[in-house]
Amino acid sequence: MNPVLLADVHFDTDASDLLAQDGVNHRASTVILAELILEARAVARPRAGYLVAMVEERGSDYVIIDGLRISSRVLRINLDKINRVFPYVATGGVEIEDWANSQVDPIRRFWAKRICELALRSAIDALTEHIETRLQTGPTSEVNPGSTIDWPLEGQRDLFSLLGETARRIGVILAENLWMYPAMSSSGIRYPSDNIFENCSLCPREDCRLRRAPYQKGLYESKYIGS
Repeated sequence: MNPVLLADVHFDTDASDLLAQDGVNHRASTVILAELILEARAVARPRAGYLVAMVEERGSDYVIIDGLRISSRVLRINLDKINRVFPYVATGGVEIEDWANSQVDPIRRFWAKRICELALRSAIDALTEHIETRLQTGPTSEVNPGSTIDWPLEGQRDLFSLLGETARRIGVILAENLWMYPAMSSSGIRYPSDNIFENCSLCPREDCRLRRAPYQKGLYESKYIGS
């Protein structure tokens, strides 16, 4: 199936929300951030792309999706009764990342990088809404290579192979070191899920500002090894 491309993702953000997330209440930061948001809105072009793919086979610790074998016990268990999945890539866009990197002042660069994170979040949210609404999947979850316990960053090679031209068409490149460019990009496999899964629930790292769910000690052993 041809990739579904979302090239006109709306981007907007609010200075007060961003300041509250960081626990900042300072007039100077508010003024700087308001200026930066106006600039970012003018250049930002978040976008995303995904495929509709089929789970063709399941082993004890792998799945085969559209002919490609992916080794991951977490993915295998999470897709146990799922046949249709959505490999995806999303990005805040090279435009806003170049803009952020052009900021010379350290404070302005700090906030510009935070705005880039929100641009990426806009792309992911648009992608999620498109899948759940247009394809009527109901709630979805995702698993990302490098973000879960047994699908390491090397899994990016398999995922980008599965995605084919999708990443290139929205301006995302997988480098030799397996990081994506632009840096504010995300890739993974979304799938229908009544019980929402977060990679963070399997990650014990305590100092992650982007944590989306608490670490559940013993979850991997009980759900994924004991299954």
